[in-house]
Amino acid sequence: MKPDITPTILLHHNHHLWHRKMGSQVSKQIERRKEISIQKKVLVDLEESSGETYPGSDYRPSDRKNWMAEFNPEKLHINQIVWPGTHDSATNRIGIPLITRPFAQCQSLSIYRQLCVGTRVFDIRVQEDRRVCHGILTTYSVDVVIGDLKRFLSETESEIVIFEIRTEFGHEDPPEFDKFLEEQLGEYLIHHDNIVFGKTIAELLPKRIICVWKPRKSPAPKHGSPLWSAGYLKDNWIDTDLPSTKFESNMKHLSEQPSVLSRKYFYRVENTVTPQADNPIVCVKPVTNRIHGYARLFITQCFSKGCADKLQIFSTDFIGEDFVDACVGLTQARVEGKA
Repeated sequence: MKPDITPTILLHHNHHLWHRKMGSQVSKQIERRKEISIQKKVLVDLEESSGETYPGSDYRPSDRKNWMAEFNPEKLHINQIVWPGTHDSATNRIGIPLITRPFAQCQSLSIYRQLCVGTRVFDIRVQEDRRVCHGILTTYSVDVVIGDLKRFLSETESEIVIFEIRTEFGHEDPPEFDKFLEEQLGEYLIHHDNIVFGKTIAELLPKRIICVWKPRKSPAPKHGSPLWSAGYLKDNWIDTDLPSTKFESNMKHLSEQPSVLSRKYFYRVENTVTPQADNPIVCVKPVTNRIHGYARLFITQCFSKGCADKLQIFSTDFIGEDFVDACVGLTQARVEGKA
């Protein structure tokens, strides 16, 4: 009687399939890495050919904590400001250090430290229990964020902050959160009104916060209320880890917007890229670093392409002084009529 060789054939067949699958995975990874290095080179070459000089690019605020006050608040209009912002702003202590934190951390500074360095737009995501989260990972309560914000406001006089808070995707809205925000921030809230865009900072003071609340299911803020609804802070975020793809997408969508002087909403460009699940590098920092250093190049290209008058909120991961200065410099040029 011949031995049954079917299991051996099946084993060989499965082994062959596994090899093919692994082979295709490996070649896919090689292709991805090649694409990333090609895209990095695109930005390097663009920087070499066009430089990073634009109106205001050499300006440095003497006090970043009070950079708006350095411009005359009676002359600085809301629609002239280039607002330095952060993406996933309250993630400096998210998850477990060295274990889950690298997958979700997008900022290394607390909200208070970000404010002091010059950040003026925040992207805060919450879950049902009012804790800040990023996907499935959680961190401190939103009370910590509000405490940092109030501390900063008490130490400064003319700084205006855009505070976007939303229920994270896949989570439920915190109950009665709009009432909570109004109770916590009420004295500082700039109520929704389309005339705000054309006003000077001095005309808005002592109110200091434009708070945009984006719930998933709860009712959206109404016109004229203390909170602003989602349509007043727009962006065209795309989910990619490819730096030149993101850079070009940002430029294309920005160029399609009206000028800041005529539009009645804030528009955000995020100078970030996002880790992808099919890639071996899934930690935020090494991925977002592919585009992180090209903020000034983006502003320079806005001038080359004729859409510098459309740039408004410019956001980043791991914000630092140079990113803030890049935005404040363009604001200064606008105030002086040079841009």
